[in-house]
Amino acid sequence: MMFSLRERALLGGVLSGAVSVGVSTLAVFSYINARVSDQFDTALRDRHTQLVVGLSVTTENPDALRDLMFDPAYSTPYSGRYWQVTGSDGETYTSSSLFDETLAEPEAASEEPALWNTAGPDGEAVRSIYQEISYEDGTVWGVSVAESRAQLFEERRAAQRSLLPAFALLGLIGVAGSLLLVSVIMGPLQKLRNDVAHRWDTDEGLKPEDYPEEVSPLVEELKQLSRRNRDIVAGSRRQSADLAHALKTPTAILRNELINISESGSETEIAEEALDRIDAQLSRSLARMRAMNTAELSHLQTDLSNSIDRLARLFSSMAEREGKTFEVTRPSGLWVRMDPQDIEEVLGNLMDNALKWCQSTVRVSAKSKSKTIEICIEDDGPGITEEDRREALRSGGRLDTSVTGSGLGLAIAVDLLNAYGAKLDLGRSKKLGGLECRVIVYSGSGKAVF
Repeated sequence: MMFSLRERALLGGVLSGAVSVGVSTLAVFSYINARVSDQFDTALRDRHTQLVVGLSVTTENPDALRDLMFDPAYSTPYSGRYWQVTGSDGETYTSSSLFDETLAEPEAASEEPALWNTAGPDGEAVRSIYQEISYEDGTVWGVSVAESRAQLFEERRAAQRSLLPAFALLGLIGVAGSLLLVSVIMGPLQKLRNDVAHRWDTDEGLKPEDYPEEVSPLVEELKQLSRRNRDIVAGSRRQSADLAHALKTPTAILRNELINISESGSETEIAEEALDRIDAQLSRSLARMRAMNTAELSHLQTDLSNSIDRLARLFSSMAEREGKTFEVTRPSGLWVRMDPQDIEEVLGNLMDNALKWCQSTVRVSAKSKSKTIEICIEDDGPGITEEDRREALRSGGRLDTSVTGSGLGLAIAVDLLNAYGAKLDLGRSKKLGGLECRVIVYSGSGKAVF
């Protein structure tokens, strides 16, 4: 699975933050453990010193030590805090907290304090300090003070628990920082993405100077690529238009010749039908060539209200000659995102079909809907069956003229609309009873973009 740049940056930031916080947590906890252990040992040495001082005045009566060592923990059995003194004659005196137990002493006697871990009463793990002390009266005593290591562990846990919220907050700050950093770093790329996606909403092109120096070369390349694509599309449209004009002249000549031949009494219906098919296929192919990628690259806009009025004048005259009615209802200021020639060809084909197959009335209406414009062309003719509607709208589909008489007009309209992301829906008119052609196309801003 390929991650996006945003996902990669975010994941990398979170992982690096997590690793940093994790390593920092381990380092701080290690330091805390060392500090707590040092403090624990310091307190143990202090109590050992107190015991040594107390013993110095009670060497002749060691039992009096219990009164001098007034810490309540020394009087509570198995409290976790103990002292013990051993005379050179092997006599041992202990705190009441040891009850009837004794503390182990190092095998190698030393005049320096010795810290070590050993077993206390009832197998309890204790931290003990032992030293042999020689007093002025010539007596030698082994002096031991011990404390349960459970107290040490509890102090460590308490210190760690007190810091966990701080590290949790640090982790949250790290994640928030990663999100902010990703947002700041990805901001220019997101701006470029939005500018490219909505490049047709304004008439301004991409400006490399609006981006950081790391991104501006890419923007410049996109700008040049867009310009080249526009030139290619513009040239393709011009060539299609030139080809269309070049083909119209020979077909017009052929049509005139067929008219002259038919006037002389010869049968030309088959030839005229073949020429009509050639004209329709050429029109469709040229329309598709002209529309190919046009909406994506040039995004031309058209005053739809003006186009409808111009077509209405043409078809109203044709309807009047045939004794039919051509009605138009549309608001002013309608703009669509299509080339004028393309939208007029779409509407022209649909209006021509409607006028050809109606009984007496053709009705054209247009209205704005949110971000789209809806144009409805309906008539009171025989309509098209639902099966033929699906065939007409199918890509590359066409209707059988022997059944519907619509030629390739609908197919050309569908091809052109598809190029702009627009669509054509066919149905039955609720008011007139014939075919209803509903065109839905994106609305424009009211200003042409080139």
